Amino acid sequence: MAASAPDPLFGLRNNFYIGAYQAVINAVFGKDNAPNLSQDDAVERDTLVNRSYIALGSYQYVINEIDSSAATPLQAVKLLALYLASPDNKETAIAGLHELLGDPAIASNPILRLIAGIVFMHEQDYNEALKHTNAGGTMELHALNVQILIKMHRSDYAEKQLRIMQQVDEDHTLTQLATAWLNLAVGGSKIQEAYLIFQDFSEKYQLTNLILNGKAVCCMHMGNFDEAETLLLEALNKDAKDPETLANLVVCSLHLGKPSARYLNQLKISNPDHTLVKRAASAEESFDRAVQTVA
Repeated sequence: MAASAPDPLFGLRNNFYIGAYQAVINAVFGKDNAPNLSQDDAVERDTLVNRSYIALGSYQYVINEIDSSAATPLQAVKLLALYLASPDNKETAIAGLHELLGDPAIASNPILRLIAGIVFMHEQDYNEALKHTNAGGTMELHALNVQILIKMHRSDYAEKQLRIMQQVDEDHTLTQLATAWLNLAVGGSKIQEAYLIFQDFSEKYQLTNLILNGKAVCCMHMGNFDEAETLLLEALNKDAKDPETLANLVVCSLHLGKPSARYLNQLKISNPDHTLVKRAASAEESFDRAVQTVA
């Protein structure tokens, strides 16, 4: 039997999954770029590059770069950039997504369904997100299902999705990541297993904020706040605006009895819609109301 051809996008995909977004961009625009791609592979490559720009916060670049003649997956990615760029754009982006999803010729496109799932997960409309992602079809869709189900506090259903991923490819980066996410959600003795997955990643791959934050969250769950702080400060050096790093530093600092206001203020500036920012604002309002009642 003839050996299957190597996957020309394997390295790009893997870098994207572990959060090495600049490496994805550099590979495509650098000398490593594979020029002889099929049309489908070229679209997927462009999708990965533009999603990497989005992950780095370059929303306007993506909005400007993708024109109306681009393929469906890229149109979906442009709507994600539009959605994240400004709260004023959210309704327009969601309407655009509904329009694409309403076209039977393209509604089943896996990237379109993935972007729909990501946007509706951001909206915390988990049932709407699952409506588009639940059928699966790609490892990314299954991994997103795991994330959504964890947010819904349905670890039992998340575990079923994970088993599907394990049957497809137990060693796949996304299978390993989804295992770590589920282990963190379940807690207890599973935290150590999650830590070992992120530790393995840190030995095999470029050390990214996703990996550093993964290890740090495991450390916090295990009560190792000093080690968590070291990992998070390393992540902060890589990207001073990364919302997950800042949010985790707020929590870690509070546990260590250290000032956390600087990180919270940075988070408010870089990601005003972050859950932690909203919770802090709600707590401040409650405190102010309580003060007024006794004043």
